[in-house]
Amino acid sequence: QNWTRGMSYCLHSESHLDTGPIYVRENGKLHMVNQGAGGIQNVTPKRRPFRLFSRGFSVELCMNREDDRARRQRTDHFIFTYTKEGNLRYSAKSLFSLVLGYISDNVDHIDSLIGFPEQIAEKLFSAAEARQKFTEPVTGLRALQKFTEAYGNLVLCSLCLRNRYLVISEKLEEIKSFRELTCLDLSCCKLGDEHELLEHLTKEALSSVKRLLLKDNSLSDAGLRRMTAPVRVLKKGLENLLVLDLSCNPKITDVGIGYLLSFKKLNCLDITGTGLKDVNAVIKRIQMQIGLVHSKVPLNEFDHSNCRTEGWAEQTVLQWEQAVMEAVKPQDDLRSRTAALHFYGKTHRIEEVVKCKLVEAETKASGNLQFYKEKIQNSHLPLKKEVASSHELKNNKKRALAEQETERTSKQKHLCLTVEDWDLINTY
Repeated sequence: QNWTRGMSYCLHSESHLDTGPIYVRENGKLHMVNQGAGGIQNVTPKRRPFRLFSRGFSVELCMNREDDRARRQRTDHFIFTYTKEGNLRYSAKSLFSLVLGYISDNVDHIDSLIGFPEQIAEKLFSAAEARQKFTEPVTGLRALQKFTEAYGNLVLCSLCLRNRYLVISEKLEEIKSFRELTCLDLSCCKLGDEHELLEHLTKEALSSVKRLLLKDNSLSDAGLRRMTAPVRVLKKGLENLLVLDLSCNPKITDVGIGYLLSFKKLNCLDITGTGLKDVNAVIKRIQMQIGLVHSKVPLNEFDHSNCRTEGWAEQTVLQWEQAVMEAVKPQDDLRSRTAALHFYGKTHRIEEVVKCKLVEAETKASGNLQFYKEKIQNSHLPLKKEVASSHELKNNKKRALAEQETERTSKQKHLCLTVEDWDLINTY
């Protein structure tokens, strides 16, 4: 009783404070003190559910809301199709395709692809190409370099930029990133002697070029001297060149043809429409030093139909071209709409026939100046093994002597270089 009186006294004295219900544990039982009556009731309290946050608290997860690509990727892991009944059906993509899409979205952050399997790398390149990653200004070049450094000619083995000077000016660094090209068509681009791309032709990255078409590019003797300097002096550069087209360059004279004699592996040469003074002397000189024969009939190697863009980056080059054409042409034209439709799909560029009025006029005046190398036919009579072996030994000795003589002559040539040649050597 004394305890209850003291408790009631405390409750009445602090009645102005709303303390809420008070619980007292006595003899292992929990009792609630009734403030109004001042007594104790045996009431088991109601257990409230445990809440970490209040009822009005809410959380909304937002990831890259400002980026539209993140919104699109939320449903990118589903494939939506329709059944025969017309109902919408969706299925989850495979883990491989999801990982491939994620890497292609961040392909510019890859350190290196050297040693990566070619089959998967081709699919990765196609996925990045579909997302137009290589058309971006800065990250596109960095992503393209990762593939060209690792796979070389698989990315692009043949490049046709005929009459595409705008593409060259806009995507020059991307074009310079291609390695191990075997065919390069730069016809009708008006590059001139001092263009950066012509200087890039002398680099080791394009030493594999076998077919080079430089028709109608405003080249002169100075440009040919600059382009052939690594071959003449350092035995590097375009030393593996087989087909060369220099037609429709009227500034090339007899002096410039002398620089071309360093291309010992040439099989076809076209100098139609150049500014030659003594045509007969040039024909004899080419036949004596390179072994090329003047053709009276136009050759098929110079019809510009054999050189096309081929490789993984074929659609990438087409995307560059379509982007440049859309920037130049008015957007209200119907042709631009069709071009935009082709921009998103796999299309093939229609190669037009190259026609030059200057070449036609020069061919009528000076004739066709195309050269080719005759194929040496083998002897029809069979030889005995002993005779054949003796001939092989003689040929090997002759080759060894010829190599020694070429080394001596090359040393003499190095000593007989002009001041302009030495200036070119110092630039490399």
